[in-house]
Amino acid sequence: MTVRAWAELLRLPALFTVPGDVLAGAAAVSARPDRRTLLAVGSSLCLYEAGMALNDWADRDEDAGERPHRPIPSGRIQPAAALAAACAFTVAGLALASRAGRPALAVATPLATTVWAYDLSLKHTPAGPAAMAAARGLDLLLGAAATRPASGATRRALPSAALLSTHTLALTTVSRRETTGGAALPPLAALAATGALSFFLSRPRAAAARDLLRTALTAAYAATAARPYLHAALNPSPPLTQRAVGGGIRATIPLQAALSARAGAPVTALLTAALAPLAAKFARKVSVT
Repeated sequence: MTVRAWAELLRLPALFTVPGDVLAGAAAVSARPDRRTLLAVGSSLCLYEAGMALNDWADRDEDAGERPHRPIPSGRIQPAAALAAACAFTVAGLALASRAGRPALAVATPLATTVWAYDLSLKHTPAGPAAMAAARGLDLLLGAAATRPASGATRRALPSAALLSTHTLALTTVSRRETTGGAALPPLAALAATGALSFFLSRPRAAAARDLLRTALTAAYAATAARPYLHAALNPSPPLTQRAVGGGIRATIPLQAALSARAGAPVTALLTAALAPLAAKFARKVSVT
């Protein structure tokens, strides 16, 4: 029961959406993943889990009314333990980033700050979705800064970071109605964003073989996100809104893979895409939201 409670608190299935950020960042600067990339992946995983633990600690009173089955309100995990885990994960994430080099730490520090600011103060404000989008974009830039630490190289990853942030902005906007439903506009906007991102990603850019892979991954991204968004728009009930959020989270993986393929890193794209079945497998056991 304790293991399952922590798996729920830390959103274990969603963890598989994290490495692709860093790998897409490395691909965006045309760098082959190396030891520094792996350190950045470790840092990213730790900071993501810090955000998950801190999220439930900050929302413990709200969850007691809306989600009493969650680990903290149900009494399976004590609030102090969740807060301690958030602190420990943050320290570990920054330590791993420092091992990857100063440029990586220079990105990981505002990333950690954004995570804490979102969970503690920005989540329920109009700035919440933008803060979450910024965190995902910074996570991709972390991979770029760690893998190619040369001055100015990270700027080459800004377009990929912007695309990933756009997806995250739309998804987070939908998630704000996850427990209440009742609004068709957020999933409609997310559906439109998915279409725009898919159109942009599908534009010809490289050799035919790379284009084929990128097109297939883009189609997988659109198929994973679009259908649940459409269902939530047509019937914005809490269950369908939650499914839309889950679909948007799972769609992050093929989007990351498509970004890597677009940058000319087919092997990285395939490795990222291989995380999707694992995420789906664990999502059948532990909720991704």
